[in-house]
Amino acid sequence: MGPEEAAPTEAAPELETPAQEAPEAEAPVPAASEEAAAEQAEVPAAEGAGIDDARLQVLLEALLFVAGEPAPVARLATALNVPVERVEQGLEMIDAALRPRGIRLQRQRDVVQLVSAPEAAEVIETFLGLDLSTKLSRAALEALAIIAYRQPVTRPQVDAVRGVNSDGVMKTLLNRGLIEEVGRLEQAGRPILYGTTFAFLQYFGLTSLEELPPLQEDAVEHLSELAAAAEE
Repeated sequence: MGPEEAAPTEAAPELETPAQEAPEAEAPVPAASEEAAAEQAEVPAAEGAGIDDARLQVLLEALLFVAGEPAPVARLATALNVPVERVEQGLEMIDAALRPRGIRLQRQRDVVQLVSAPEAAEVIETFLGLDLSTKLSRAALEALAIIAYRQPVTRPQVDAVRGVNSDGVMKTLLNRGLIEEVGRLEQAGRPILYGTTFAFLQYFGLTSLEELPPLQEDAVEHLSELAAAAEE
């Protein structure tokens, strides 16, 4: 009996031989896992998931401070590697935080910059030895108001609203940097379209066009009718 029982005992290792796990470790499996992990690691970085609101404000403010000129929102988003929507949220938070301070966030369409507070203009003028007292003529202010509320607008449209030729005042406004060419009207002759600039906002102490006082409804309709007539 002793020798007969020894045989099955020695056969046990032979049964374990087929259950070798080494062949199961196929090369494509770990490679695929590494590739998936790499893709997952790239997603948060591409979406800027690692930047919280507080840090986003800090980074945006730093970029605007060092920018030598007004910065497009899309360029800020690219620099921070975050969606444009997040930059917009960050700009709103910065704008609210700067309201009681000596710096303001100024915006013209999709471009933003940091500027000094309008109420500090007098002391800044004294400190820098500037003369900012040059006033615009009534005619220039009239044309500028039309452009500000109706922009983008052509010179013939401005003429139609004013009832007189506006070549002279338009040149004055261009030379002062208060208006600029913003495109061409898609019609015969492709006349130049004009809009206001950052200098316009600074001149009137505004941070955006939304701060312009609202026109009465009938005035807006009147401007639209005159401008439409000028396009015919």
